[in-house]
Amino acid sequence: MNAPSRRRPGKPYRRPQKDPVRILAFEALRAVDERDAYANLVLPPLLRKAREEGGFDGRDAALATELVYGTLRRQGTYDAIIAACVDRPLREVDPPVLDVLSLGAHQLLGTRIPTHAAVSSSVELARVVLGDGRAKFVNAVLRRITADDLDGWLARVAPPYDEDPEEHLGIVHSHPRWIVSALWDALGGGRAGIEDLLEADNERPEVTLVARPGRSTTEELIAAVGEDSALPGRWSPYAVRLAEGGEPGALDAVRDGRAGVQDEGSQLVAAALAQAPLDGPDARWLDGCAGPGGKAALLGALAAQRGATLLAAEKQPHRARLVERALAGNPGPYQVIAADGTRPPWRAGTFDRVLVDVPCTGLGALRRRPEARWRRRPEDLEGFAPLQRGLLREALAATRVGGVVGYATCSPHLAETRVVVDDVLKGRGGTAVSAEWIDARPLMPGVPALGDGPDVQLWPHLHGTDAMYLALLRRTA
Repeated sequence: MNAPSRRRPGKPYRRPQKDPVRILAFEALRAVDERDAYANLVLPPLLRKAREEGGFDGRDAALATELVYGTLRRQGTYDAIIAACVDRPLREVDPPVLDVLSLGAHQLLGTRIPTHAAVSSSVELARVVLGDGRAKFVNAVLRRITADDLDGWLARVAPPYDEDPEEHLGIVHSHPRWIVSALWDALGGGRAGIEDLLEADNERPEVTLVARPGRSTTEELIAAVGEDSALPGRWSPYAVRLAEGGEPGALDAVRDGRAGVQDEGSQLVAAALAQAPLDGPDARWLDGCAGPGGKAALLGALAAQRGATLLAAEKQPHRARLVERALAGNPGPYQVIAADGTRPPWRAGTFDRVLVDVPCTGLGALRRRPEARWRRRPEDLEGFAPLQRGLLREALAATRVGGVVGYATCSPHLAETRVVVDDVLKGRGGTAVSAEWIDARPLMPGVPALGDGPDVQLWPHLHGTDAMYLALLRRTA
């Protein structure tokens, strides 16, 4: 006699349907959470593997990319909405479950995917990666989210602007409160400017190429990409902007190292240092924080046109190897070394031009690395502070009298920009350095809204670039 079935009467068991796009997006989010990985490093190999295994086309890749980046960019907003739809503190929801819920919330509130498809696909994903029990929880929460659209939910979960402007902006634009405050301080002005900036942080950045002088031209790159798919840069004479979906790696010039992928703000920083007026010779250049090599490659090409030599130094050996790869084939003399810029192996007063693009919180590149906004903490600023000051002091010491130093950072936070330069010049925490400001604004011709100077802060919402900062200093004694 057969044992009685334990399955409840009703609908027969149905195997969960595997959706390769959403499974890939979930795997990418888990890697970001579990390994502190960055999506821009995790996603490409996952997409490449999916293509190689077959059945994964360009539309699938585009949807997977949108699901990953859209979910990460709007994580703070979605967390607030999900928290209003669950019966426990959000910290008590298992992270994999929260990832599935966030992917579902993004499909419901941030895309044009129909409601029924967004819910059903998310529940199927939950069945595959979490099991039937937790899939029911996902289904219940997502059905609560369908009760309103994004604007309606924001009206519920964000405090009124007049009562708490920073918390309001943080939830509406998905930024931690402390970052909203820091960006507002750096930007100045009223509500419109900070809202424009926060919104720009949530937009997908353009892919921008750099034509390395003497090795390729913007005309060559545009012709290779096609005039319908490429535009000249807005500000940099070396930049080419690709239309959405462009594949830089398919270009011969990129594969050969004659061109590269580089944000236009980074190009402007390197070009401004190269054009800064000098007193005396112009033969020895130093990139003191060269990894991963984008600015070094552009500086090397510009130096070669003048017969100057570039020394590119990077503390981490694996990043130094990336610099070597970026500079490979450079027509002029150059050298790449693994060296700590705060304990330099070179003699003082050696160089005519020095760039230090210092390690920082990366708050200027939140468009490209949206997950960074959720990882960084205010106390990280204290960790970077001694390193930033040490690198700038040694850069000035490495420069001959009359030579120029460029202090750059991909952060607009005042504690990482002008405060660092002021402290070093005034000797706070060390010996005062004899140097004077150079007005960097004329060295970025045609670029608007550069502020009162003499330093320059670029902005995503004003310039379409990362929020790069540049201070130029001339050694006077």
